[in-house]
Amino acid sequence: MPTGRFCAGWKGETVLKWKAKIEILLKQQVLDPQGGAVEKALKTMGYPSVTGVRVGKYIELVLSAEGRGQAAARVEEMSEKLLSNPVIEDYRYELVEVGE
Repeated sequence: MPTGRFCAGWKGETVLKWKAKIEILLKQQVLDPQGGAVEKALKTMGYPSVTGVRVGKYIELVLSAEGRGQAAARVEEMSEKLLSNPVIEDYRYELVEVGE
């Protein structure tokens, strides 16, 4: 049973709103020149202990789905088809149920 945070679906079914918080980073074995530039700049600014800088993307979106499983499947599909490049990037996400 839904937690009460829902919007009515087109045919009367309960459709929940989900916020997906998606983080995308280059795979560990892929060179990250932007991360290297940021690391060098930080060291120049007086932060010599900084190492291993990786630069990535953060995406938030809201989607409708009947349950967490369906929402997760859609986020994974979107991430693999458009939001990330699965050849060189890894992604991870968090799903949070939200109100209308």
